[in-house]
Amino acid sequence: MKRIGMIIAACTLIMRGMACTNLIVGKGASADGSVMVTYNADDYGSYGYLHFYPAGHHAAGEMRALYHYETNNYLGEIPEAPYTYGVVGQMNDQQLTIMETTFGGREELVDSTGLLDYGSLMYLTLQRAKTAREAIDVWVSLADTYGYESEGESITFADPNEVWVMDMIGRGPGVKGILWVARRLPDDCITGHANQARITTFPLKDKANCLYAKDVIKFARAKGWFTGKDADFSFREAYAPNDFGGRRICDARVWSFFNRCCKGMERYIPYIQGLEEGTEELPWCVKPDQPVTLNALKQAMRDHYEGTPLAMTDDLGAGPYEMPYRPTPLYFEVDSVKYYNERPISTQQTAVTYISQMRSWLPNHIGGVLWVGLDDANMVAYTPLYCCATQLPECYTEGVANAFTFTPRSAYWLCNAVSNFIYPRYCQLFPELQAVRDELDRDFEGLLDKTDKEAQAMTTDEAVKHLTAYGCRAAGAMMDRWHGLFERLIVKYNDMVVKPEEDGQYKHTAGGEHVPVIRPGYPERYRRAIVKATGNRYKLSK
Repeated sequence: MKRIGMIIAACTLIMRGMACTNLIVGKGASADGSVMVTYNADDYGSYGYLHFYPAGHHAAGEMRALYHYETNNYLGEIPEAPYTYGVVGQMNDQQLTIMETTFGGREELVDSTGLLDYGSLMYLTLQRAKTAREAIDVWVSLADTYGYESEGESITFADPNEVWVMDMIGRGPGVKGILWVARRLPDDCITGHANQARITTFPLKDKANCLYAKDVIKFARAKGWFTGKDADFSFREAYAPNDFGGRRICDARVWSFFNRCCKGMERYIPYIQGLEEGTEELPWCVKPDQPVTLNALKQAMRDHYEGTPLAMTDDLGAGPYEMPYRPTPLYFEVDSVKYYNERPISTQQTAVTYISQMRSWLPNHIGGVLWVGLDDANMVAYTPLYCCATQLPECYTEGVANAFTFTPRSAYWLCNAVSNFIYPRYCQLFPELQAVRDELDRDFEGLLDKTDKEAQAMTTDEAVKHLTAYGCRAAGAMMDRWHGLFERLIVKYNDMVVKPEEDGQYKHTAGGEHVPVIRPGYPERYRRAIVKATGNRYKLSK
């Protein structure tokens, strides 16, 4: 395997920032004509909650305090905008969505003196822009004016009509502004990014579909990072050179989404396995074979490379109960030899998972829906919040708990309590969660059209109140079911045994006592592995 040592740098990068995934669907590629964008915020050890900013007018001279997105350290202040749009999670009340993944890139381009980190830029821009194109202008203007502090980022800007993806990086210590390229996704296509810059070459004269910093090529030439013709310039190769980790740990996640939606993706397996250079590179976007549904996108966010050569349940790392997860860090050493763990889209360290759905045929306050889960996407049901919401469900708020304080009133902690109970005996217990999860997913999707129509029959103010209340009820319903799920799991599977059931009820004696429990022990495959590893050590004597 070539260049396996390069994975160390890539994995170190991913551990420093939010090792996230964005999957993106154009309006012509979706089943209902909506634009859809996903976001897994995979921030190791962080507490999951939703950011919320109400819309508001601001007096002249009012200042906006800035706090670092990851550390919460105070950064400084900038003038507030005269009017700011309301923001729920990663979507504003104009149906604008902004998502991100960190790719790092050249470390010498980080400007630690910059005032704005990538998180501050996301929320400032959501509050100040109505459309994806306007958001690009606001983003660039803010970064150029106040300086950009973070590493390289891929940013998704999406509204009900179009999607743009920007790859960007700073200009170096003490230099304000960013180097960037933004490409518009064709309406009938899908794409994604997952901690690796995705824009290589780009059309230089197609302003309708490609925008970029005027000196993005000139700057690279001056640094000696590019010497060819302008038409051959690749943003990624100049500012975030691809390597084993970029292909194997990052682009492989994008490939898994493409593979679910398109035939013929096997041709890119050598590339995403990172086995050799010179293989056929993953395309920037593809046209799906069938329109992508909301449910299909949810399942893509729950992907562990099932049914592919990268599947995670057929080796020792899966443990006795075929767990499609691996502990972090992403790499490890044995006898001074470096190895890596598989890194799928669905991962246990997800703090928040989103699917934003933007629908151009509806008024903004009804058209924008943010589907939310606080934990690994595979282990949660997505609940709907309309972008016009004037308050969040308590279980999703920052103040209900934190990274050091547990309460079952927090969706993050309740969902984690359930998932962490399931992980060690995954194949045995997961079907219980899956049944509840999928039922809730169907129920919430089924109620969406009804809720839309109810809101359309109301005045805007009435609709906003109605949709806000609906989001709170949906989150409450999920919490109720998850409380019940946890109680069932702890009762039925306590102490590694199983209480037998009949017609949905636990079996018991006429006097009300439990009957003998089922003691399944290890699965057959693992029992055989134990015997193979230990020989006659545990063999009963005749």
